[in-house]
Amino acid sequence: MGQVRTYEEVIYGWFEHFHENPEVSWKEVETTKKIASILDEMGVNYKLFSDLTGLVAEIGQGKEVIAIRADIDALWQEVDGEMRANHSCGHDANISIVLGALLQLKDQPLNKRIRFIFQPAEETGGGAIEMVKRGVVDDVSHLFGVHLRPIEELPLGKITPAIHHGAALFLNGSIHGIDAHGARPHQGKNAIDVIFAIQQMLKNIYINPFEVYSAKLTKIVADGGSTNIIPGNATFSMDVRAQKNAVLDEIQQRIEGGFKSIGDMFGVKICWDWVDKTPGAEVSAEAMEMAKASIIESLGMECLEQPISTPGSDDFHYYTVLRPHLKATMIGIGADLAPGLHHPKMTFNKEALITGANVLTTLLSNAAKRITTKER
Repeated sequence: MGQVRTYEEVIYGWFEHFHENPEVSWKEVETTKKIASILDEMGVNYKLFSDLTGLVAEIGQGKEVIAIRADIDALWQEVDGEMRANHSCGHDANISIVLGALLQLKDQPLNKRIRFIFQPAEETGGGAIEMVKRGVVDDVSHLFGVHLRPIEELPLGKITPAIHHGAALFLNGSIHGIDAHGARPHQGKNAIDVIFAIQQMLKNIYINPFEVYSAKLTKIVADGGSTNIIPGNATFSMDVRAQKNAVLDEIQQRIEGGFKSIGDMFGVKICWDWVDKTPGAEVSAEAMEMAKASIIESLGMECLEQPISTPGSDDFHYYTVLRPHLKATMIGIGADLAPGLHHPKMTFNKEALITGANVLTTLLSNAAKRITTKER
């Protein structure tokens, strides 16, 4: 017989597996299979999708449904000189924390159903939208999320009942000018000059200084094929962020107007495509208070931190944008995470997995046993 593992060892084991087997957005095939096998071992019912990765599990009884979401994809980035999938955003931790809560809750008597959403493709911003399209939250009253926070936001042992993520927008663009010989620049239309104009245009976008926002180029490719060829064509990418959705919309309009003016000025064609948009957080005061009370109950007042604002974004907030009836909040877990989220060598204190799972267990248990007004 194998040695019986403790609850903590089980969670750490899950984490190590997911950490060592990362899969990028929409390709989380083996990750989905592993989660399904864990649910099979627990005897928990779940639903797979025929046309995308991820799955949804459910426990409890009753008409009312509350839900918790864990994102399951990894990033594609360079690690030690090699491009590969890498869990540098902590989604491997999110999966393990949510599974840990499920393990503690599966045999509890519950007045409501608890739905566990293991969502693909958070990093590309489309996973939450696909879950909504499939009706996963149509009958859900309260939705919770969980995410590790970098050390500059929360230290180990501190938990916040709400993360106020900013809104984010991403763009891919191209410049179509004319190549020229390095000795005859007057015969061409230099894409590099256009890129510099775009960079300056971004620096000249001024919004109310009380608002938090940024717009910057994140990729430029301009290559004439030789050092004596001035490139007429180029491609570029852009990352745009704001704490408020309305501010992000204003910046988007300014950028599009800038592209048109720069194209006319240089006599080139600038094409662009907004490839992804992640809305800012819409936090429910009720859901946040439920999370706050459960943090205090499970860990004590000394572990409670105030809600935090972060310039990062998360597609979790598509759920509330697309289904406004949802009362939602995302819980932030302090983990001494450094150097930072998305850093290829990101690490954190694994004790945060147990802390996070215990908080979620208390929160979901309280929410599922809570008697609402219409039930009285």
